Amino acid sequence: MASHPRAALDRPSRRTLANAIRALAMDAVQAARSGHPGAPMGMADIAEVLWNDYLRHNPANPRWPDRDRFVLSNGHGSMLLYALAHLSGYPLTIEELKNFRQMGARTAGHPELDLDIGVETTTGPLGQGITNAVGMALAEQLLGEYFNRPGHRIVEHRTYVFLGDGCLMEGISHEACSLAGTLKLGKLICFYDDNGISIDGEVAGWFADDTPARFNGYGWHVIPDVDGHDPEALRAAVDASLDDPRPSLICCKTVIGFGAPNLQGTAATHGSPLGDAEVAATRDAIGWTSPPFAVPDEVAHAWDARSAGAAREQEWQARFAAYAEAHPGLAEEFTRRMNGDLPANWAQTAAAALAEIAAEQPTEATRKSSLRALNALAPGLPELVGGSADLTGSNCTKHSESTPVTPDSPGGNYVYFGVREFGMAAMCNGLALHGGLIPYGGTFLTFSDYSRNALRMAALMRVQNIAVFTHDSIGLGEDGPTHQPVEHLASLQLIPNMRVWRPCDAAETLVAWGDAIERRDGPTCLLLTRQGLPAQARGDDQLANIRRGGYVLQDAKAPELVLIATGSEVQLAIDAAEQLTKAGRAVRVVSMPCVSLFKAQDAAYRDAVLPPSLTRRLAVEAGATQLWHELVGPGGRIIGIDRFGESAPAPELFAHFGFTVDNVVNVANEMLANS
Repeated sequence: MASHPRAALDRPSRRTLANAIRALAMDAVQAARSGHPGAPMGMADIAEVLWNDYLRHNPANPRWPDRDRFVLSNGHGSMLLYALAHLSGYPLTIEELKNFRQMGARTAGHPELDLDIGVETTTGPLGQGITNAVGMALAEQLLGEYFNRPGHRIVEHRTYVFLGDGCLMEGISHEACSLAGTLKLGKLICFYDDNGISIDGEVAGWFADDTPARFNGYGWHVIPDVDGHDPEALRAAVDASLDDPRPSLICCKTVIGFGAPNLQGTAATHGSPLGDAEVAATRDAIGWTSPPFAVPDEVAHAWDARSAGAAREQEWQARFAAYAEAHPGLAEEFTRRMNGDLPANWAQTAAAALAEIAAEQPTEATRKSSLRALNALAPGLPELVGGSADLTGSNCTKHSESTPVTPDSPGGNYVYFGVREFGMAAMCNGLALHGGLIPYGGTFLTFSDYSRNALRMAALMRVQNIAVFTHDSIGLGEDGPTHQPVEHLASLQLIPNMRVWRPCDAAETLVAWGDAIERRDGPTCLLLTRQGLPAQARGDDQLANIRRGGYVLQDAKAPELVLIATGSEVQLAIDAAEQLTKAGRAVRVVSMPCVSLFKAQDAAYRDAVLPPSLTRRLAVEAGATQLWHELVGPGGRIIGIDRFGESAPAPELFAHFGFTVDNVVNVANEMLANS
């Protein structure tokens, strides 16, 4: 059913409202001498119809749980979003628009997460915005299935997306949109800015896809050839999409840089200021008589959405109050989850699980320890939603309480993402951005290359995304160097705000999962083995110190050398220390499952684990060595691997590359002899 919260505006008034976007966009880009005026000017009429007639939002409360989500996937056109936020009443001042793309301004060149001004997600890398939006639409579906009850629908919103040719050329859009069609995410409505222009010019020479046929093939509801400058045609297209059970793509024929008399329809408007002369000519052409950054009072009043937004939220609050009266337990759970709070008994659950695993001391691959942790923690976390990129059995991501999400069963908590690593990671970002869910996704560590940019965006936006990466080293064996990660651990650690865990046994794995679940200000990567690993003996203090990223696992009186190891190499360090001890050497063994966490500890703790006076430090890790130099120092050594692997059984590979007790002992003795 169509929803028109405002009375229909006649076409000249609509064009005037759209021209406010065009004027602000070209003025801001011109002032910055940098930016993309073409998309905002070309999509202004679409934005006016969507934001004034359909979008349910409240500028005074951008965190209203049942607001519609709006994602500008072609994020280079960011002045469109900033103009909309300013005009509709978000706290984004005209001064911020004047400071577009300047140091310290909230109006970055590509919008980052800033809910207070209506920015739902970072949309810089093309294709990720639409994929984040698929995750948001999936979140709406999952939460609605969980919480809605007959006569009480408290989760009932849509996700609207603007996207362009660049988004559709990026392969990630195929990954996400294919899955969106399969899962029938009917609350997802996308507007394709079909202007035929990208940075290099007319796209017909390199993008000749039949886009409507492509999306029809995905199982979408597609409306082709809509005049993107005709409000009534746009309204008809949206009305036809609102009740369709499939995701919708409205293909809008637009003119990039609409209104610029000499440059519209050309690549010159895509990524460069129009120039002072063309800005003046555009003002004349569209009849905009106001000076730069000025909006007439009657236009500003027509755009102001604060009163209508408050009324919409108040109506929802009344519905939620009725829901809370009928279903108090569910209402409390909904509030908890949307606030991002963990269950009241979370700490006790995690502590009990750790105590049980510490007592059992299982010998197993840490990927299986990860499943053990999920089986212990997931039943008390209904917000935990995960899946795998077609490696469920190998990643061990499907726990005992998992319920698959399918086209015929839209609820659940487990997603079969298919072979879509990049799409999975970006959809998980969308699930987290929506709120109410904690997402995780699994694949092999070597395929983190495919998902890396989405993980970088998670770190940049500081959103929770748990990446489960199994088969974490040459230890996966015969599949060979294409599947054997070497540089991947170091590569992930280089991402600012990324937390990377490489646990050595079941206890460290459970602690890593607990930390990832509790962490709400960034993503976490769990790097897990295919091969079995023995459990390590620990006292209570050592168990507690796992959470500090690095700790003394085995010690000696007045140690003269320290072995530092992660993951599967911790046992190797323990065995080498035993031989060195028998030879009369005093050796400390440090397990370092999360380097970034260890480095974040206070200096007193770090110095207690790695005393500055203890300069003979030997790091052992089956991966690239570059990042270890900071911790081992100039007097230290590293046993690692800085070349690609080989196809052979894992034991042969470890021996070939020097990950043996004898080699560790020999290197340690060399260091001790040279003291």
